[in-house]
Amino acid sequence: MGKTDGGRFSLKERLRSFLSAFSGIASMLKREHNFRIHIFVFLLVMIAGILLRITPSKWIMIFIVSGMVLSAECFNSAIEYLSDEVSPGYNDKIKRIKDVAAAGVLITAIISVITGLIIFIPRIIQIVK
Repeated sequence: MGKTDGGRFSLKERLRSFLSAFSGIASMLKREHNFRIHIFVFLLVMIAGILLRITPSKWIMIFIVSGMVLSAECFNSAIEYLSDEVSPGYNDKIKRIKDVAAAGVLITAIISVITGLIIFIPRIIQIVK
């Protein structure tokens, strides 16, 4: 974390914050299996979108829901890391917190699958005809 200088803008501090964010992405890729799965599925969806020539508006939908899933996975992992730091042993309240955070990831993943089906099924049917 960078120090605060009373609200004065600092390009150096902004760049440092971006480096921290990229470090977080690298950490997610290195340590979180589910994040890698989401990235892999996202890449498959990108390939399908290219092959099926989806419209720009459909691409926007894909990017929004994919961004939601990846972000939810990051927030979920952050909650898990913090929970494990605060309460290393088993704790029923921490378990509920982790379960709710995981539910957030599941909900965004389900919504993204539904969005993908709405986008890709009509396009596949159109091509097959």
